[in-house]
Amino acid sequence: MNSIDTAFLERCIQTLQKAYMLLQNTDPQNIDYDMYRSACVKEFEIILEQCVKLLRKVLKPYFHSSKSVDQLFYKEVFKQCVLRSIISVELYERFLEYRDNRNSTAHDYGVHFAQETLLLLPQFIKDSTLIVASIKQQNNDHQREG
Repeated sequence: MNSIDTAFLERCIQTLQKAYMLLQNTDPQNIDYDMYRSACVKEFEIILEQCVKLLRKVLKPYFHSSKSVDQLFYKEVFKQCVLRSIISVELYERFLEYRDNRNSTAHDYGVHFAQETLLLLPQFIKDSTLIVASIKQQNNDHQREG
């Protein structure tokens, strides 16, 4: 297995951390608050997609073909990672909640959607960092085997 590059995902997590910090320190009546809130929501969405994309790459050596991994739905990717001890059951369950939040509010681009997402961000940032660590661990494990 080639080493999976997590640089973009890590950069997105850093961007989310900074946007969230700035949001917390900005008056909600200020236009900057809206800008930081939008940045947080967008980074949340990008990170969700990046996590599943990279976890698919992690799973490819465990399947008979790359195509079979590419056809896995979001939730199945995380389930397969749990079955192979790549991530914990708890992390899997939280990522399902993040995805459900994203899906259930996908058409609600108002303040309500943003507020629900913002409540998830502190744990989401930690969990996304755990995904990066899991991918890096898989990189290390496969390098030792090779």
